[in-house]
Amino acid sequence: MDDTLNVTEKSRLRRIHQRGHFDRKTINAILDAQPMCSVGYIIDGHPYVTPTFQWREGNRIYWHGSSASRALRQSKDAEVCLTVSILDGFVLARSGMHHSANTRSVMLFGKAQKVEDPAAKLEHLRHFVNGLFPGRYDTLRPDHAQDLKATMVLGMDITEGSAKVRTGHPGDEEEDYALPIWAGVIPVTTQIGTPIPDPRNLASVNLPDHVRNFRLE
Repeated sequence: MDDTLNVTEKSRLRRIHQRGHFDRKTINAILDAQPMCSVGYIIDGHPYVTPTFQWREGNRIYWHGSSASRALRQSKDAEVCLTVSILDGFVLARSGMHHSANTRSVMLFGKAQKVEDPAAKLEHLRHFVNGLFPGRYDTLRPDHAQDLKATMVLGMDITEGSAKVRTGHPGDEEEDYALPIWAGVIPVTTQIGTPIPDPRNLASVNLPDHVRNFRLE
């Protein structure tokens, strides 16, 4: 597929066009760095947005949830909007108007398609777990048939959407730089803490490398 998504009426940026990115490299990097996403959809004429985890396989994105979820059932074969956002810093300017935030975000549009084949669903879920914790899936007990029945996986092609990225210092009005006001950036990072073992772990179980070395970009 093309390395750059086509700009559409839905995906184009209406203002500050220089922050928009349509290349897959930028879009994929943001999707891969942040598993948490929000999916927007319409149920009975009303808008809903639900948080969930997403993962990318090539030029396709997937998300999952309970098979009993009204949101997921209604999303099947429906147009949805999926967003991922990362906060990198608070930008403090010399006026309230020019305060901002350094962020990386992606907004995607498409039709959600349910993964019907049980073997394909299992493979996608394996990819999801191993994408976060390399090698973990094969160390787990095999999924019961009921586990797979209770889980719905939806996916859509990454063909319409854009990334939006802001970096750097505030953009104040020229005359405001002479004011005695502190301005700059307060960086924000996601910190991975020390793993906390389940108190019911067997005494013989050691901390695996995929937990010890867990990172988010």
